[in-house]
Amino acid sequence: MKKAIYILMVCCLPAFTACSYKSFEPTQSSNPWKDDYRSVSGMKDYMKWGTYNVHDPSCKLFGDTFYMYSTDAIFGENKKEIQEKKLPFGYIQVRKSKDLVHWEFAGWAFREIPQEAKNWVLNNSDGRGATNIWAPYILQYNGKYRLYYCVSAFGKQTSYIGLAESESPEGPWTLKGCVVKTKTGDKMNAIDPSVVTNPETGEQWMHYGSYFGGLYCVKLNPETGLTMQDGDQGHLIARRFNGKKNNIEAPEVIYNPDLKKYFLFVSYDPLMTTYNIRVGRSDKPEGPFMDYNGKDMAEEEDNFPIITYPYQFNGHKGWAGTGHNTVFSDVNGDYYLASQARLSPENHLMDLHVRQVFWTKDGWPVVSPERYAATKQMGIGEKDIHGDWEVITIHGDAPLRELEAGQILWGENLLKPEEVNRSAVVTLHKNKTISGEISGNWTYESGILKLNTDNKIVELKVFTGQDWENEKTTLLFTGLNDRGYSIWGKRIN
Repeated sequence: MKKAIYILMVCCLPAFTACSYKSFEPTQSSNPWKDDYRSVSGMKDYMKWGTYNVHDPSCKLFGDTFYMYSTDAIFGENKKEIQEKKLPFGYIQVRKSKDLVHWEFAGWAFREIPQEAKNWVLNNSDGRGATNIWAPYILQYNGKYRLYYCVSAFGKQTSYIGLAESESPEGPWTLKGCVVKTKTGDKMNAIDPSVVTNPETGEQWMHYGSYFGGLYCVKLNPETGLTMQDGDQGHLIARRFNGKKNNIEAPEVIYNPDLKKYFLFVSYDPLMTTYNIRVGRSDKPEGPFMDYNGKDMAEEEDNFPIITYPYQFNGHKGWAGTGHNTVFSDVNGDYYLASQARLSPENHLMDLHVRQVFWTKDGWPVVSPERYAATKQMGIGEKDIHGDWEVITIHGDAPLRELEAGQILWGENLLKPEEVNRSAVVTLHKNKTISGEISGNWTYESGILKLNTDNKIVELKVFTGQDWENEKTTLLFTGLNDRGYSIWGKRIN
């Protein structure tokens, strides 16, 4: 039986911007960094961690520079070496880049964990936790830079979201107080903040939360950055099917002014294995957010579409943990999604993945199958489409594992074979037929590839990008099928 890649079940028709034709010529192109960074993972090598040890990122463009802030998850962390060599380690990693490809490690935002946050967690969790700062979120308001941060105890609801401000995206930061805090017995968990502003009213809303009770939304006072009403914990906006077992966390909310909609990105499953990104949308920043099938994300469902999931192209070990994303735009209004990804098979190394975002005709985001590499875009004609393509359907079900607070148990860091989306080779022939793992016919016009199988059509945006597995430029495509699964492809011959 041929491998099922679900591309046969497509009916949704995305629309994308066309480009003028000029014959595409693939060229060898070295990757800007290696995936395996163990050779520079020592604590003394921290200045070489440009794209390494990235976990829970938040990124914005300030002036001509992209600034990224992230949790201090460090492969092979050695606190003894830090102390002995008097290295300037702190909390919340900071990076910056001019092109989204080459990243400079710029140090840490804080020298210490804020004492008020630390006291709250320790006093409400029997003295456990508060050893790190998690999941920062950055924004700019009236010339000030606001950095939201989290202090918590793993697997508990004793958590604290605080706010700091600065005149510069590189600090120094002044603490402004507590935004939301939670303890055992509350419905929600105060971690993973994301803030969005209603451009018509100026209202600000913070979305936050994790496994415990789902994700919540609370109204902020834009002038202070704190909640409009002291002690307000907000209302439910998203949860999962079988929420007492399955994880949902890391809300990221953006407003797309062209579509006039708010998009809620969330992460499912354990962060080291089947971590994956879903998305819903709303006409209002406070929700309700509806998914691809018109289901309210506040209901106990599993939602679609799926934007990322563990995957493997030929010639590579593959990636797990493709979740907890940030979404941001550049000066041209193009969108990008950045997240951690964990190099398989061990899934301990955390690499930064930045992917360009495209929007379907129906107003849903999809991302490039390959990381962004600032590849020069060229016109793509019909004759450039002929050849062999690796195609992956990005899909996945809830993990069949024993979990604790939605996370894997110790020692279960390896993906199971059925948890990886692998590529299948498909040939697009000059006579417009398709062979390989699927059969049917195809057409191409103005940057859009249409695959027609069993009288069902999927439209895919075709563009130029980096083939990271083979270190060359190539053609890529991305789109959605009628199940809400992302369809990724790259030309290999």
